[in-house]
Amino acid sequence: MSNGKYKWIGTRPDRPDGADKVTGRARFGADFNMPGQLVGKVLRSPHAHAVIKSIDASAALALPGVKAVVSAVDFPDQPNLIVPTGEMQVNLRDITRNIIAREKALYEGHPVAAVAATTEAIAKAALDLIKVEYEVLPHVIDVTDAMKEDAPILHDHMITEGVKPAPTKPSNIAKRIDNLKGDIEAGFKQAEIVVERHYTTQAVHQGYIEPHATLASAAEDGQVQLWSTTQGHFQVRGFCSRLLNIETSQIRVTPTEIGGGFGGKTVVYLEPIAVRLSQKSGKPVKMVMTRDEVFRASGPAPGGTVHVKIGAKKDGTIVAAECTIALQAGAFPGSPVGPACWTSFACYDIPNIKVVGYDVVSNRPKVAAYRAPGAPISAWGVESTVDILAQELRMDPIDLRLKNAAKKGTKTSYGPTFDTIGFVETLEAAKSSEHYKSKPKAGMSRGVAAGFWFNVGADSSAAAHVAEDGTVTVISGNPDIGGSRASLALMAAEELGVDYSKVRPVIADTSSIGFNFVTGGSRVTFATGLAVVNSVRDMIRELKVRAAKTWGVDPDGVIWEDGCAKPAGSNVGEFEPLSLAQLAATAGKTGGPINGHAQLNAQGAGPGFGVHIVDLAVDRDTGIVTVDRYTAAQDVGTAIHPSYVEGQLQGGAVQGVGWALNEEYIYGSKGRLDNAGFLDYRMPVASDLPMIETILVEVPNPHHPYGVRGVGEVPIVPPLAAVGNAVARSTGIRMTDLPLSPPRLSAAIDAATPRMAAE
Repeated sequence: MSNGKYKWIGTRPDRPDGADKVTGRARFGADFNMPGQLVGKVLRSPHAHAVIKSIDASAALALPGVKAVVSAVDFPDQPNLIVPTGEMQVNLRDITRNIIAREKALYEGHPVAAVAATTEAIAKAALDLIKVEYEVLPHVIDVTDAMKEDAPILHDHMITEGVKPAPTKPSNIAKRIDNLKGDIEAGFKQAEIVVERHYTTQAVHQGYIEPHATLASAAEDGQVQLWSTTQGHFQVRGFCSRLLNIETSQIRVTPTEIGGGFGGKTVVYLEPIAVRLSQKSGKPVKMVMTRDEVFRASGPAPGGTVHVKIGAKKDGTIVAAECTIALQAGAFPGSPVGPACWTSFACYDIPNIKVVGYDVVSNRPKVAAYRAPGAPISAWGVESTVDILAQELRMDPIDLRLKNAAKKGTKTSYGPTFDTIGFVETLEAAKSSEHYKSKPKAGMSRGVAAGFWFNVGADSSAAAHVAEDGTVTVISGNPDIGGSRASLALMAAEELGVDYSKVRPVIADTSSIGFNFVTGGSRVTFATGLAVVNSVRDMIRELKVRAAKTWGVDPDGVIWEDGCAKPAGSNVGEFEPLSLAQLAATAGKTGGPINGHAQLNAQGAGPGFGVHIVDLAVDRDTGIVTVDRYTAAQDVGTAIHPSYVEGQLQGGAVQGVGWALNEEYIYGSKGRLDNAGFLDYRMPVASDLPMIETILVEVPNPHHPYGVRGVGEVPIVPPLAAVGNAVARSTGIRMTDLPLSPPRLSAAIDAATPRMAAE
């Protein structure tokens, strides 16, 4: 582990937010209140697809206690302009229609109007008084059905991009993506064995415990304050500014503690509505989604189809690979089909690759990011097919992957050539693990799968301030959803050479620190961490100047070491070291407060690779799967705070197991979601799983001073296929449709082994 190289990095100190969270002091989105606040509630469409012919809110406005009502007429239309949002892209024209329906309601739960009232009971009563006249239209839910020629069309203006010649009529296919490497036809001619399969997945929810919540206060002078549970408060500010035509400087957004997000809180739902209600009513407005609303009207990860074809030599060398992916975008374009395509074969050094992707709209909520968006879906198909290939070749599944593993110098199908990566080391660590070297218990079968995520950098700002007593405040602008406060403080302490307890990490609002991109894409410890390191180095430069003034020497003659300014050599002079506390105490005499700042667009994020091993048993009568042992190995670059890193690996594995075995959105014939709650949407709980074992492989990223690679995305990529591969080896039946739920598994087992009537 890295803690042999550094004083603080690689250690496991208490988390900065730990005490507040275990004692209940931490304030989440719904915990914020203001004097005189109103309650905001949203009226949602009961139809999956319907023209909105008229909205009459007069009766609601006449109800005592109702202070404001808004609908689409209260929001200016937006241009057809693509902007980044977290790990995906959105069109402003679409996002304003997702916030509140304009011409049509495009999914059950689509906001149509909203009210602000003095109590929740009055707000709910007011919703019942709003009269909406709908013209119900045919709807389409499934991605394959939506791609058909005769499917109901959601958007009459939408012509498929990426197709030549360009189509002349609208369809539900928003975009086609093509990635090519080498000569795919020639590659398959070289193959001595070809494996081809078709797979499907269903939409799944991120499963965050805290619902979306916001509090908005619009003042008479035009200034707006927002408190929101979000993964990106600068993004909330940006969207509210654009969607409401308010100058960015007039909006101040403060992030609350966040009760889970996993990508699902990189978008806005309530915030623009709350601001407009506050502007119209002249009062603060608080809005909190119910769990039912979270399921029906916030963005899940998409479902879709994956068709995989792999050709190999008899010695296991993969010579050609092909993949076609179609993902549900929901009601508006913008599924993560791009990342799904790009990550599909990224684990392997294959000379000939063809990947095609389709972004498809349907009458569902607009999808949102969910840990490595798109990658688990393509990995489900690719890693299952690789496992079939290993079985047909009678090769160890890890040996087959080692034979074809991507390494430094491997060119990907989507363009970049890998620099230093640790996939081979991760495979070797998994193979040499106690888990893999031991035989599965009686009745258990083993599955293996690998996964990849790019990791990203992007815009970050940070500041470091020395207090009068020599303690340090490190200020960043990214909500902490995975331990970033601890990681940033550890890097600052390491740079300064001071005790970790002397560094206080703070997450500032949008008016108190420079712009920061969202907390997503496993970017914060890498990118914002780099900004923090640079801000501390900027502060150290100033500390050396102050020491030089104190001693009356040139700043070049001062070094910073072990938390002190020291003479660079005996020729500079014989001076006692000056500690951070000593320099802070005399700062007023040497030039005033001592601070450091940094801002950057971080480049060089190190890709991440993981290998998962799972042992499980399948009850052949009920189809119930019992997971007995699970190990997640991953190249983590440098584990800044190993406990947090282990937690990321464990959490991703658990979510992936749920995706594989139980989780799915189930829609009825009228396009209504039938399982909009945790009682019917089955997520794993602690009793469903063993302790997830972790193996931290450290291959430092050369583009970060401490070798950081993002770790939060990769762990959810391999589990779907790892579980599927183990189930296939347990039952002898290759299931290709997720989830592998008890009814599906039981039916497949029964179909494969017909029983006598007496049984």
